[in-house]
Parts: sequence; structure tokens; C-alpha cells
Amino acid sequence: MSGIHPSAIIEDGAQIGQDCVIGPFCYVGPQVKLGDRVELKTHVVVTGDTTVGDDTVIFNFSVIGEIPQDLKFGGENTRLEIGQRNRIREHVTINTGTEGGGGVTRIGDDCLFMAGVHVAHDVQIGNRVIMVNHAGAAGHCIVEDDVIVGGISGLHQWVRVGRGAIIGALTMVPNDVIPYGLVQAPRGELDGLNLVGLKRRGVSREDISALRAAFKELSGGEGTFQERAHRAGEGTDSEYVQRIVEFVTGQSDRSFLTPRK
Repeated sequence: MSGIHPSAIIEDGAQIGQDCVIGPFCYVGPQVKLGDRVELKTHVVVTGDTTVGDDTVIFNFSVIGEIPQDLKFGGENTRLEIGQRNRIREHVTINTGTEGGGGVTRIGDDCLFMAGVHVAHDVQIGNRVIMVNHAGAAGHCIVEDDVIVGGISGLHQWVRVGRGAIIGALTMVPNDVIPYGLVQAPRGELDGLNLVGLKRRGVSREDISALRAAFKELSGGEGTFQERAHRAGEGTDSEYVQRIVEFVTGQSDRSFLTPRK
């Protein structure tokens, strides 16, 4: 408790872990649970039924756990769950869930949210996700592990972004993005694979070749996108290709960004 500045307001009921640092003029609400070694820099608001995992750092003027920006929200008790070792930079806003969306906004571990990022109600974000300055995820989006969302880009509500995908800057994403996809252009277009990201993660040459072949089938094959995805998965045991097949054939509330032929 010695790391709490005298000007900070900690409401009765808040649970503060070991070795937390809470800077000047911060506010921590009565339902908040901070894990061990969490740091709130200064002028940070953490409110609502919000859990923040160990070793997370939240920077100046962020507002975490405020109610959703959804006119259907009726004051019901919903939650925000933030994992461990996240970096939440200046002026980030992350809202709790809504009853109609499952009631929980959830963020995994080891993510970086750069200045001005917004994460809306009921969004589900995986591990090691990077959202660059002023990017936004609208309500109910699902962002899987190892995704990068470029600066001043937006994810339309209900959109899914598959594991390892990258979204370029200044891009609007209106439809689902396959795992390992590369999306760019003002109205997002699936423009290839995130080959740089795959190589950086040490993906084998064989798997990258299999992904290239699968993407070629998705781009130029006959039939629906789902039918092409099934064909792309035939004859290969690459787990990376199979993730694309499972993603495309899974449940979705949106259509897909498809490769340009």
C-alpha cells in the first residue's frame, strides 16, 4: 500500500494486489481488482467490475472499465477482464460488456495498446496483440493471438480477425480477416499473407509454402469462399493452413474479406 500516492482515490471494496503503484490523481472504483505489481501512472481511472492482471501498466489519462457506449445498455452489471503484463498507453479507453453480448469484455496477456486506442463492449482480444495509435475495435469483435492493428484503423462491430493477421494503417475492416492475412487499403482488402510476421515467429519454410498454396486456392479457385477453403486444406497437414480452414468454416456474423483475383 506504500505505493499509493496521497492524492489517489481508492474506493472501499477495491482489491489492490502486492507492490502496486498508484500515481497522483488516479481513481480506483469499489469493484476493481488489481493484481500484483500493477502500475497506474497518473490521472488514470479504473472503474466498473474490472480485473487487471499482474504486472500490467496503465498510462496517463486512460479510462478503463467505464460503461459501454451503447444506447441499449441499461445499467446491468457487466465486466472487464484484463490479463497479465499488458501495456496500456495514454488516453486508452476500454469498456465493460453488455448483457446482450455476453457481459464480458476480455483482454489476454502481453498486449500493447498504444495511445488513443479504443476497445468497445464485449470485445474479445487474445494474447500478444498490438493496437497502434488511435486504432479502434467496435463492439463484439474477436481479435485472436498475435494480431497487429495499424494506426487509425477500425474494426467493424462483430468482425473476427484471425491469429497472426496484420491490418495496415488507415484501414477500415468491415468483414472477417483470415488467420495470417495481410489487410490494407482504406476499405480493407485482403492483399496477401503476413509473411514478415510468420518469418519473425520462426514458422518453417514448409508451412509458409503450404500457406502460399492455400492462399492461391482461396484467390483463384472455383466455388464459394468456404468451398475454396475446404479444398485449400486438402492434402496438407500444416496446422497453419488448418487454422485458416477452421476459421473460414466456423461461425461468423460477418462475411469475409476475400483475396483479389
